[in-house]
Amino acid sequence: MDTSVTIIGIVLALITIFPLYFSFRANSLNKAKIKAIKAQHSQNGHFDFDETESQNKRILSIDKKNKGFLLINFNKGKEESLFVNLNEVKSCRLVPTTEANSDTIIKIDFEFQDKTNANKIVIPFYNIEEDQIRQVCLYEDHQLAKKWQQIIQDCISR
Repeated sequence: MDTSVTIIGIVLALITIFPLYFSFRANSLNKAKIKAIKAQHSQNGHFDFDETESQNKRILSIDKKNKGFLLINFNKGKEESLFVNLNEVKSCRLVPTTEANSDTIIKIDFEFQDKTNANKIVIPFYNIEEDQIRQVCLYEDHQLAKKWQQIIQDCISR
């Protein structure tokens, strides 16, 4: 009787420990990747991305002192990192794209206006094709994009 209870206890412990182990391991790997990407875009230590926020496999980071913005996207297995030097842009706005004849948002982009010419730098933020359950993350991502658009605009105007 005692042996069977011990075996069941060990099995239950292993069932709970394995998922926790793999979760912590994946989290530490992602942190290491994010740190490496930040170091890659820091331009020899010039940019220190001190304010960072993550949601739905997207990481937004900004250096308010030296004016740099970094967006890292880990959706659908692709690793994409996009950097914008905010010293070279005069404004940032959010551009939601909707379906034809509908209010359904299918895409959200950050659009930066270059200071030196009329070029626009477009950074994709949300795409419905990357959302696995169609628009489940849209509201959260749209709110996050609005918040960061304001943070970026405040940083540009300083």
